[in-house]
Amino acid sequence: MMNTWIAASVVAVIAGVTGFFAVLRGSSFAAHAIPNGAFAGAAGAGLLGFNVIWGLAVFAVGGALGIAALGRRARQDVVTALALVLMLGIGALFLSFSTEYAEVTYSLLFGEVFGVSSGVLLPITVLGVISVAILALMYRPLLLSSALPEIAETRGISSRRMELGFLLVMALATSMTVPVVGALLMFALMIGPSAAARSFAKRPGQAMALGVGIALVTVWAGIAASYQTNWPLGFYVGVIAAGFFLAGQVWTALRRSGLRHPVVYARAGGIRI
Repeated sequence: MMNTWIAASVVAVIAGVTGFFAVLRGSSFAAHAIPNGAFAGAAGAGLLGFNVIWGLAVFAVGGALGIAALGRRARQDVVTALALVLMLGIGALFLSFSTEYAEVTYSLLFGEVFGVSSGVLLPITVLGVISVAILALMYRPLLLSSALPEIAETRGISSRRMELGFLLVMALATSMTVPVVGALLMFALMIGPSAAARSFAKRPGQAMALGVGIALVTVWAGIAASYQTNWPLGFYVGVIAAGFFLAGQVWTALRRSGLRHPVVYARAGGIRI
């Protein structure tokens, strides 16, 4: 259980940091496609007897490069969908050759967070530190190109290079997290907490920190509830993440409703009403 808590916490931090930019850039579909498509690499590596991390890394990076390259000539969502379909098709082929079809599919999609070994913690932590360090170096230009791409271009910041760099970081994060929490849980931890944080915080740094905090609370509460009830961790993570997102939407609606009420200012003897 100690390994479970440590690994899940590292994954939540990476998901919160990466998810902030995914939501800000409107790359939620890519955040879904890369981890779900990369499981094909893990299936292929397992079939050939290699470490699944290498297979995940190859397919995740390949998917990121394909989306970034083809996205220049076609709509980003179309290219992302085609990349996802292609990788899922290859994964289905690899799994059809395996004698552990159901077990492999379940572990790759939903993870094995309660079966994390001590030997996995160091690679996860190292790759997590590398991912955060790269995003820290890219922070200012990536933030500008995500929020104001036209202004970023006038300042010499290439949106294409920022897109490629961000997708590669996402692929790096995916290659280390899918074996632990699974492709579907990684997507839920990336998007749900970060989208909710944007509703409660307006400054980028605050939104990112809040997204990390919500991701940690989500995965911690999910682990505790799953351990007590023996229900799947994915159920709790998905429900809690969606709950935070809905709470953020309600908060935003209430705040906008309050701003719509007219404010009347009258000046009488220097009194502001």
